[in-house]
Amino acid sequence: MKAQEQPYGVAIIGAGWVSGEHIKAFQKNPRTRVVGIYSRSADAARKKLEEHGVQGQVYDALDQVLADRSIQIVSVCSPPDVHADQVIRAAAAGKHMVIEKPLAMNREDVAAMVSAVDRAGVSTVVSFVLRWNPMIQTTKRLLEDDAVGRISYMEADYWHWIGPHYAQYRWARTAAAGGSSLLSAGCHAVDAMRWLAGEIQEVFGYSAKGFRGSDYEFDPNLAAVVKFRSGAVGKVSSILECKTPYVFNVHIVGDKGTIRNNKVFSHAFPGQTGYLEYPTILPDSGDVTHHPFVHEIDHFVECLDTGKKAITEIRDAQKTMEVCFGISDSVREGRPVSLKAS
Repeated sequence: MKAQEQPYGVAIIGAGWVSGEHIKAFQKNPRTRVVGIYSRSADAARKKLEEHGVQGQVYDALDQVLADRSIQIVSVCSPPDVHADQVIRAAAAGKHMVIEKPLAMNREDVAAMVSAVDRAGVSTVVSFVLRWNPMIQTTKRLLEDDAVGRISYMEADYWHWIGPHYAQYRWARTAAAGGSSLLSAGCHAVDAMRWLAGEIQEVFGYSAKGFRGSDYEFDPNLAAVVKFRSGAVGKVSSILECKTPYVFNVHIVGDKGTIRNNKVFSHAFPGQTGYLEYPTILPDSGDVTHHPFVHEIDHFVECLDTGKKAITEIRDAQKTMEVCFGISDSVREGRPVSLKAS
């Protein structure tokens, strides 16, 4: 595939916090140029461009974005309950896409999005950005280098108080756009489990209420036991109402070693009497340095130039979403849920 000679024109859909991070990431890549933005609030869209010094167009409707031939990439930063419609329409218009997580609120919408992307032959990347976090990347390399051996257990925890002080709370707390603790935010932990330990075949989840007087429209706190196709077992938790700084734990136990976040005990380091701790950027806050959008965008642009698929393209992200939906089914039905092999 021959790389496009001119920079890729980019349109941003949505004017919330994350849209600003997408704009900054595109601004840092010399192969992309932000052409404009569309949001239900034209004022918010205009302010977002001004905030980042972009001399771009504020579109009045999504159709205007999709009809603009100067745009090759659409960055979907809108609330997740409108993702399906926007992604399907953008695919039909031949636009490549960066899609914020979660993909959508139910299996049917996700499947329709995947089908639309397949029909159109466009490229996608879904923002499970922790795959580019330095600690997660180092963990992936340690696993590939056999530092842990055969994995028998893994756990991932997403603990982040998303309350009225947090902009995302406006939609994240609702059943329509938040959906569940995992869909709203904790899907990052599910994706980390898949990325590091492999596919999951069975889940059993429980949920719990949060603070007294909480106005979440679903239980914001959740934990699930999982069984991997490899035979390993694990646990994932997503806690949105809590009194703690942001926590994202990744613990992996194998027959040759153990990883606890940025601490390693392994056969690869003879004579160890305790864990080796290495300095790195941990995924321990919602700040951008811990959620590296720049690396995601750089990866996606490289994929467009070379014809490769992104590591979080839409079909891979669908697998993460299926685990989240399965856990929600288990919580609702009070039973273990088997997931279809993909």
